[in-house]
Amino acid sequence: MIRLSATFRLAALVALTVAGLSLLGMAAQYRLVSMRLHEQTERLLAADLGGLAALYEQRRIIALREAIDYRVETSGGGEMLLLMDRQGQVLAGTRKAWPGGLAPVGAGFAAEPAVEFEDSGTRWLGVARELPGGFPLLVARSLGPVDGTLKALRRGILGLGLVMLAAGAGVGWLAARHVIGRIQRVNALADRVAAGDLAARLLGPQSDDEFGQLEAHVHAMLDRIETLNRATHRLSDTIAHELRTPLNRMLQKLQEVRGQDEVTGALKAEMRQAIRVFDALLDISRAEADKGAGGLVPVDLSALVAEVWDLYQPAAEERGLVPAAEVAEGIQVLGDRSLIAQMLSNLLDNALKYARPGDDLRVTLAEGGDRPVLSVADTGPGLPPEIAGEAFERFVRGTRDQAKPGHGLGLALVSAIAARHGARLTLPPVERGLTVQIAWPRLAA
Repeated sequence: MIRLSATFRLAALVALTVAGLSLLGMAAQYRLVSMRLHEQTERLLAADLGGLAALYEQRRIIALREAIDYRVETSGGGEMLLLMDRQGQVLAGTRKAWPGGLAPVGAGFAAEPAVEFEDSGTRWLGVARELPGGFPLLVARSLGPVDGTLKALRRGILGLGLVMLAAGAGVGWLAARHVIGRIQRVNALADRVAAGDLAARLLGPQSDDEFGQLEAHVHAMLDRIETLNRATHRLSDTIAHELRTPLNRMLQKLQEVRGQDEVTGALKAEMRQAIRVFDALLDISRAEADKGAGGLVPVDLSALVAEVWDLYQPAAEERGLVPAAEVAEGIQVLGDRSLIAQMLSNLLDNALKYARPGDDLRVTLAEGGDRPVLSVADTGPGLPPEIAGEAFERFVRGTRDQAKPGHGLGLALVSAIAARHGARLTLPPVERGLTVQIAWPRLAA
């Protein structure tokens, strides 16, 4: 089913509204003109009958014959006059026979009722009467001029309707483009914010209208969200930074404790795990803080991926996985070598942690349509459905995976490092397992 754009729908609505109202007005005008022309024809017909009645009062049939003969000589063809005798012979008139299907109605010279009839392709409005003594009389006026005028008026209305439709479509298109353009500005901002750029704002001065107020409200909302987001991250960074140092000191003190190796060993393991969590939080914060900043250098991504894979391939085989890698050569990106290695290591660690013996583990680096694409895929259990939309948030873990070690910071760090490099991170749908794709900005020549 074809979906029409909002611009087209709005333009069509304006055009149809303008054309519809115009046609209604012109239809009313057409009706009024038609009525006036018919009334004028009826008045002329009544005047003809009145004149003939006056002559009939003076000299009866003889005066009617003379008057009709005179009218025949001077008429321009818009009149039909016919007087016949009792035997049906024409005494005077503009035609040689009585029109078929038309019978005299009533007597005298009354103008009502008048009837419409057709003769030789022309419509007429006439009165057929029978005068005293059995003399049929027909007086009619041609409706040809009326029909011609109405036909020309219909052509004019049709042409004007088409012009109004085109004009309405043009005006509607311009208005719709203006309105939709303003809406698209806000939509583009929403897309940037949805992609993670909370600092995005609409450029240019804001107009003093409803759209300007909408933009101001959106900016105020984003300012508030950004402030709250910074406060939340600052709090977590402060906690991580402030607790990391005393934990390290406590760990050093435990090194001096003797005679309780089992207790101290467990305490040391817990404290090292907490320190790793704080280190991961600080790494995420540093990557997010450096997003869009400089300091990146050309990195041979192909060589780096191959090096990291060489470290993890034996571990994958040891766990019973089926590892495979396809790494295109010569792909370079602008980045931080250590951060990229850390990102790939996190993805491979996740795969090793959750995949089961016999599952596939595949790393692919290839040239995409407009960007090089790094992909890490496994055929393990995949993401739990309840966290599919929050996989890259901090401390997000599925109920199914609570028994496994970890704190839900691995994919959050991957997301932060990808954002640091301007890469697009996606989770394409797969039938089985989990696939993470990272599309890197192409390195300019």
